[in-house]
Amino acid sequence: MQYLLGVDLGTSGTKTVLFDLAGNAISSKTIEYPLYQPANGWAEQDPSDWWNATCNGIKYVVNESGIDTSGIAGIGLSGQMHGLVMLDKNGIILRNSIIWCDQRTDNECQQMNKIIGEKRLIEITANPALTGFTASKILWVQNNEPEVYEKCAHILLPKDYIRYMLTGEFATEMSDASGMQLMDIPNRCWSDEILYKFNIDKSMLGKIYESPDITGKVHRRAADLTGLREGTIVVGGAADNSAAAVGTGVVRAGNAFTTIGTSGVIYAISDEVSIDIKGRVHTFCSAVPGKWTVMSCTLGAGLSLKWLRDTCCSEEMMEAEKLGVDPYVVMNTLAEKIMPGAGGLVYLPYLMGERSPHPDPYCRGVFFGLSASHNRANMIRAVMEGVAFSQLECVDVFKEMRVNVEEMIACGGGGRSPVWRQMLADMYGCPVSTIKADEGPAFGVAILAGVGAGIYDSVENACDNLVIKNSIQKPNLSTRKVYDEYYQLYKKLYVDLEGSFKYLSKLPK
Repeated sequence: MQYLLGVDLGTSGTKTVLFDLAGNAISSKTIEYPLYQPANGWAEQDPSDWWNATCNGIKYVVNESGIDTSGIAGIGLSGQMHGLVMLDKNGIILRNSIIWCDQRTDNECQQMNKIIGEKRLIEITANPALTGFTASKILWVQNNEPEVYEKCAHILLPKDYIRYMLTGEFATEMSDASGMQLMDIPNRCWSDEILYKFNIDKSMLGKIYESPDITGKVHRRAADLTGLREGTIVVGGAADNSAAAVGTGVVRAGNAFTTIGTSGVIYAISDEVSIDIKGRVHTFCSAVPGKWTVMSCTLGAGLSLKWLRDTCCSEEMMEAEKLGVDPYVVMNTLAEKIMPGAGGLVYLPYLMGERSPHPDPYCRGVFFGLSASHNRANMIRAVMEGVAFSQLECVDVFKEMRVNVEEMIACGGGGRSPVWRQMLADMYGCPVSTIKADEGPAFGVAILAGVGAGIYDSVENACDNLVIKNSIQKPNLSTRKVYDEYYQLYKKLYVDLEGSFKYLSKLPK
C-alpha cells in the first residue's frame, strides 16, 4: 500500500501528517518550538529546532502507523513564508532565522524603494517593500551584520532548509520564492535587476521549481535520522497559504478561500498574472504550475472577536463553561438573534493597524453608531459583520484586477461559524462552503507529492478526487441589499477617519 507524507513547518510548531492515497490522515504529530525576541519587534527561530521537529514528527507518524516506509511514495513540504535562513559554504547555520513577523527592517524597506523605485519594485515583485518579506531582511544583515553576510553562501526559506537537510539540495519553488521580493513574478524567475541592485549573488539562491516537481531524494543520513527510506522523493511543496489552497481545492480561476483566524486571508487563483500597482493586496506565483494567486491579509479578523470575548463577554464565557461548549458557540447564538446591520452599529476591525486593502499602520478599531439601546449581542454581531466587510473590500480589489470569485471555501476558526459563513455568502453574493479535510497545508503538499510521484496526473484532477465539500451556504439576496447599504458606510468611515487616525498616533499614550 502507498502513502504520502506532508510536513508543514509553522511558526509555533511543525505538523507532520501521513495520508493514504484517498486523502485520509493515517497519523499526525505536531511538535512545538520556541520563538525568540531579542529586541522589541524582532522575531527569530533556530532552524535546528525545525529540523529536530521534522525528524521526530516523521519518526512518530511512521512508528504510530506501523507502516513500511517503502510505501511512502513522496514527501511534500510546506512552511511559514518570508523567513531568512543563512548558511555558510559547508551548510552550517550562520545565525537564527529572521522570520515573517519580524519588524526590524523599516529602514531597509526605504532603502529598497530608493534603490529600485516604489513603482518599479511592484512591477517586478508584484508587492511593495514590506518589513515581513525576505529581501529587506537580507539587506538588514548586509547593513548590520556584514561579518555574517560575508560568510553567507546559501540563502534559504524555512521549509527549504528542511529540504536541504533531507536531500542535500539547495532548491525552492514558485509559491514560497514569490514572497522573497527577489523574483520577477510575471516571468516566474529570479530577477537579475533586483539581485544586482541589492548586491545579492544569484549563486546564493536555490534553483526554482514548480511545486509538484521532484527537487531531490532523501539521502542516507536523513534516512537514518527520520526512519524514511533512502531515495524517497521530495517535491517542491508550497508556502503555507498556497499549500492550504491546494488542500481546500482552490486550484482553478474563480475559486478562492477565506480564512478567518487571528488575521483574515482571502486567496484566489488566476490564469494570468495580475498586479495591484497600489500594493493593497499581494500577487504570488501559485502552487499550481502556470497559475498565479492574489492574496489579501487583514490583520485583526478573528483577533477582533477574541478581543471582544476577553474584554466584554465574561457572562458568555461563564455560560459556555456551564454548558461545556466553546464561548464562541454562545456568542454565535447571540449574534444570530440580531438582524443584519447589528441595529445600526458598524465596526472597523483595525486593532493592529491594517495591511489589506489599506496599508495603514496608524488606523485603529472603531465602533460607530453605538447607543444606549445596544448590548453585547449587537456588539458581537457588529464585530463579525465588520470583519466580513473587510474581506468584501478585499474581494472588490480582486475584481478591479479582473480576478473574479465565483465560489468561496471558508477555513480557520471563523469558518466553523455558520453565522459568519452566512454573512460572507450574503456579502460576496456567492456560495460559501466548508470541506471535509482539516489537515490544512500538510494535506495540500501531500497532494503535490502525489502529483510528483505520478499517482495523480495533475494538481487539479487530484483535488477533484480528494477534496470533499461539507456544508454549502448560499447567499440571501434580501439580506445582501441590507449589507450593501451598510457596506457603503463602512468604506466611507475609513476615508473620513484616515487623517484622525494619524492625529491620534501622535497624541501621548
